[in-house]
Amino acid sequence: MYAQPRVLGMLFLGFSAGLPFLLVFSTLSAWLSDADVDRGTIGFFSWIGIMYSVKIVWAPLVDRLPLPVLTKLLGQRRSWLLLAQCGIAAGLLLLASSTPQQSLQVFALYALLVAFSSATQDVVIDAYRIEALAKEYQAAMSASYILGYRVATLASGAGALYIADAMDWQIAYLAMCGFTLVGIITTLVIREPQHAVKTETQLQEERLAHELSHALHAGRLWGRITEWFAVAVISPFAEFFRRSGKSALLILLLIGTYRITDITMAVMANPFYLDLGFTKSQIASVTKLFGFFLTIGGAALGGVLVMRYGILRILLLGSVLVIVSNVLFAWLSFIGPDITALALIISADSLAGGVATAVFVAYLSSLTNTAYTATQYALFSSLMTLFPKILAGFSGVVVEHFGYTTFYIYSSLLGLPALLIIVYMLSNKSAGKLAGRES
Repeated sequence: MYAQPRVLGMLFLGFSAGLPFLLVFSTLSAWLSDADVDRGTIGFFSWIGIMYSVKIVWAPLVDRLPLPVLTKLLGQRRSWLLLAQCGIAAGLLLLASSTPQQSLQVFALYALLVAFSSATQDVVIDAYRIEALAKEYQAAMSASYILGYRVATLASGAGALYIADAMDWQIAYLAMCGFTLVGIITTLVIREPQHAVKTETQLQEERLAHELSHALHAGRLWGRITEWFAVAVISPFAEFFRRSGKSALLILLLIGTYRITDITMAVMANPFYLDLGFTKSQIASVTKLFGFFLTIGGAALGGVLVMRYGILRILLLGSVLVIVSNVLFAWLSFIGPDITALALIISADSLAGGVATAVFVAYLSSLTNTAYTATQYALFSSLMTLFPKILAGFSGVVVEHFGYTTFYIYSSLLGLPALLIIVYMLSNKSAGKLAGRES
């Protein structure tokens, strides 16, 4: 199973997806902290990551709009993938050529380019992963993707911190720009997947396009535009709500709240370690390098548990583990720079994060229709991070006014709504089925 060329290819595409994420998130927070940017501003900088949460806006274009020349040469998925990867490389190169001290606004715009291009790349890779192989290979595709993603976060987390500690941040980001070649080369090597649309789905699209065009009294030109809009934008949402019925809003509410705790706490993680007195090399060794292996172990454990107990029960387990592990950081704020305590807490947090991530990727994938993989998965993953990212922007303000202990208790409590929704789904037969109990 893991020797399949496309499964192996997902390893490198996962690396390409994971590389830019920390470079506009926690690694960027460490650079800003090192540059003596105030904690409130660092928190607001995390709003750059909202690009990952609003990618649903342009996902229909990625799903259906061909790019001039490139699409004929590479195909729909690979052409958009290459364009996004070139945007990431350009943004990282611009960041490497500047500093926060020169112009914080321009620096933020460069980071925004990286985040926008990275979010676009995520839309394409998620679609490719679901389309490239049959359902029986999806678990292997997800596992390969997660492994590649975590290796990339190791490079952009620990690797960038090591380089910054030995040299400077600009050299670190220049080195990360060089790593974008992994994704670019992979895109040129892999084959374009088949984009299958069922006959039933095509008929529904045609009916919806006709009804919308008739309602708007559209002429020939506007009729074609209306038809494209109906197929690319309205149909994916209509299909999901038609298929999910009354449980659709409950499912979306769960997706929107499941990642609140870990996303909110992650913004202040590196500033927290630095303020406690840990060196950048210690942070890299323990939180990135050591935590990497525990995260991979957690992801593998999550996959096994899902096969044995189903998705929903392990979603509940992941939610509980993330909340409990987050409380441990409040305890660390009392202890101070104790490397042993940090290692134990990072172990618990990484293991919990690995389990939660693996089961959540499987859950979101199970909710998509292969006719709209890019758009529907973008809807779910955008919603997954939108509210958490907005709250995360205020994390620096919470730390400045109440301290790290209160912040970590507060971020743990934010995970309770998702936990209660899962408990309700488990106790409700129809909602539980739609939420993936039998997946």
